[in-house]
Amino acid sequence: MARYRSAVCRLCRREGGKLFLKGDKCFKPSCPIEARGTQPPGQHGNSMRRGKALAGYGLQLREKQKVKRIYFVLEGQFRNYFEKAARQKGITGENLLTLLERRLDNAVYRAGFATSRRQARQLVNHGHIEVNGRKVDIPSFQVKTGDVVSIREVSRTNPHVEGAWQTAGGRGRPNWIAPADEAGMSARVVTLPTRQDIDRSINEQLIVELYSK
Repeated sequence: MARYRSAVCRLCRREGGKLFLKGDKCFKPSCPIEARGTQPPGQHGNSMRRGKALAGYGLQLREKQKVKRIYFVLEGQFRNYFEKAARQKGITGENLLTLLERRLDNAVYRAGFATSRRQARQLVNHGHIEVNGRKVDIPSFQVKTGDVVSIREVSRTNPHVEGAWQTAGGRGRPNWIAPADEAGMSARVVTLPTRQDIDRSINEQLIVELYSK
């Protein structure tokens, strides 16, 4: 499957703000956003900012790109999530964000087992994660209420996991997932995520408008 392999910090600069793709680095002075500001990457970054403000299609496209990059999914996957959200009852934009939030790699990140969604995806892909006691290595797996997400016993001494778990409280956890066993490195999905649990800076209506053209 295709994967993004280039520098991720340039994605934050392109979207004009922190997407928290590099874990702890995003909270340090070495973060490129802190050092260089929100100027877009590349030699034409300054000229891009001198142009007219985005409107219409441009604004909608940038919002879609931002959400894709926050959750680290590619275009085909994102389109599939939108189509599934449109078929569900309720508000399409909120359904879309809920589906993205329920991804296993995002749940691993939200639970505190990883410092970024990118690191969380690696943990899932490499077989370090269990759901209800069974190994799951599919990042797009959808968690549901009552699921227990945990680090496999053989992986609990992994220094990256230990470091992330110890600092998880400082990064904060959403209301929909909570520690089930601190010693055992597990977390329980206590309810499905709601719009209040998801990044307030996202304007999902712009994405709905883009795909509805």
